Amino acid sequence: MAQWIQEEVGGDLFLIQTKEPYSANYDETVKRGEDENRRNIRPALSSHVENMQGYNVIFLGYPVWAYDIPMALYTFLEEYDLSGKTIIPFCTSGATSISRTIETIKRLEPKAKIMEGITVNHNKALGSKNAVIAWLKRIGIVK
Repeated sequence: MAQWIQEEVGGDLFLIQTKEPYSANYDETVKRGEDENRRNIRPALSSHVENMQGYNVIFLGYPVWAYDIPMALYTFLEEYDLSGKTIIPFCTSGATSISRTIETIKRLEPKAKIMEGITVNHNKALGSKNAVIAWLKRIGIVK
């Protein structure tokens, strides 16, 4: 999804990575994510944006885990002051909409402008390019 957005609007891609990588095994990753969420753990990040002040618009992509953003995203949003910036969230989920995650982002970045996001079912993400482009048009990012 991030690559399709970049194709439409340009900009830089940045991968939020944790110092301890998540397993490639789905069940292990789910278990770790649930544990981090339950224990309110902020995993350390191994990647950092060098020049965050140089960005005015940030597309923030993530999977919905336990009805919320992943804890690594808490770490990321707490690391940067995004006051005055525009955050445009997009996510994948099995069943949960983006609405609760937007509330979390607003709480963590209260002085940022949060635009309407999009949720794509994780099982249909690879075939969602048209939906993503339609969303970008609907929110006025592309014509």
